[in-house]
Amino acid sequence: MAQRIKLHPETPHKKRIFEIVDRLRSGAVLLMPTDSQYALACDYQNKKGIDRIRQIRNLDKSDHLTVMCRSLQQASTFARMNDRNFKLIRRLIPGTTTFILPATREVPRLLVHPKKKTVGIRIPDYPICLELIETFGRPLLVITAKLEEVEHGSPTHGDRELFLSRFDHLVDIIIDNQQPLPETESTILNLTNEEPELLREGPGIDRIEEATAREGHTLIAHSV
Repeated sequence: MAQRIKLHPETPHKKRIFEIVDRLRSGAVLLMPTDSQYALACDYQNKKGIDRIRQIRNLDKSDHLTVMCRSLQQASTFARMNDRNFKLIRRLIPGTTTFILPATREVPRLLVHPKKKTVGIRIPDYPICLELIETFGRPLLVITAKLEEVEHGSPTHGDRELFLSRFDHLVDIIIDNQQPLPETESTILNLTNEEPELLREGPGIDRIEEATAREGHTLIAHSV
């Protein structure tokens, strides 16, 4: 049974943050709130944790996982950015957008798309996520938390308690922000080609359209 830890969404208690970080260092897998939907998370260097998350989500090696960072400087360790992408990303962070970028050699092979050699990068605008990353001292591996073909396995069903309870025997810690469940996943923006491609539309699309226009990009819509 997962340990349930309640945290205030804007001012998470430091003692609880330290408690969660200690568990992360011991290999724990989390269910945690973000500025979009809840996410499964672990230390990005935790191979067993990554394997557990892939099993929970029933993912194969072609599915992107995301490195959640605290800052653009930290993200640059894991993803290569040309000047145009750097300027665009700077306009869009922090926030709910995940950026697909060429991976650097610092990224563990488990997190790199096997054919495209890319990685997802996200810099959230959410105190719980940022406090965890800062206290932990390195990024987290994250992916949207949902269980396919399981009743109340998706936050879109709306019942927070039933949704969280579906992960009781799958993760080690459930962080409960005691807030209504967000209905939309993060936006995914592919920045590996000449022009940015919108792979999944979520929160902040108006901000993306404005930023791409200001930087002289043509935003390409590409549904998945």
